[in-house]
Amino acid sequence: MAEHAEPPRAAPAPTPASAPGADRPAGDVDDVDDVTHALLTASRLLVDISARSLAAVADRVTLPQFRLLAVLGGHGDAKLVEIAERLGVNPSTALRMLDRLIAAGLAVRHANPASRRETMLRLTPEGRALVDEVTAVRHREVAAIVARLTPERRAALIGALNAFTEAGGAPAHPGEDTEPYPLGWSDTHTHVHAPTHVHARTRPP
Repeated sequence: MAEHAEPPRAAPAPTPASAPGADRPAGDVDDVDDVTHALLTASRLLVDISARSLAAVADRVTLPQFRLLAVLGGHGDAKLVEIAERLGVNPSTALRMLDRLIAAGLAVRHANPASRRETMLRLTPEGRALVDEVTAVRHREVAAIVARLTPERRAALIGALNAFTEAGGAPAHPGEDTEPYPLGWSDTHTHVHAPTHVHARTRPP
């Protein structure tokens, strides 16, 4: 009796490609490299958002000048030496930036009520409006990206980013005595729902 040929076997289905490092045990050296690469990639996205948010006011302030405005907006009235310390610059550098911002009507000097010999600095209404406008643009862009994530991934991202921030020695929830926004980012966006016009009068700082 003739032999019947065995039918060919189907090739195994290809397995989906895994994310880099997914098949390695947690804590592996290469896993650290993968996380580092992912964070640096995300940081470039945030830098791009920062640059785009400043585009509308680029004719009025530079990034370092906006950082100074953000410091005044986040901490309130301050002395020159305090501003320089929070920015990590020399007082003379901070003074030059402040002179330009004062000339532009975005900041103002005033006497310290507790010591008339001390000069304090604060935002003008126009300076506050500019900070609010840039912050609102950044908030909208970041929120639009976060909205594309599933609720599970959003929850995981909060825990991961808080852990990363704390591991770097900074508080996950900045306090009054910290300056955690080297690119002029601010947590005041939680109170901003729409951009204000730079020339509009807003609440006094």
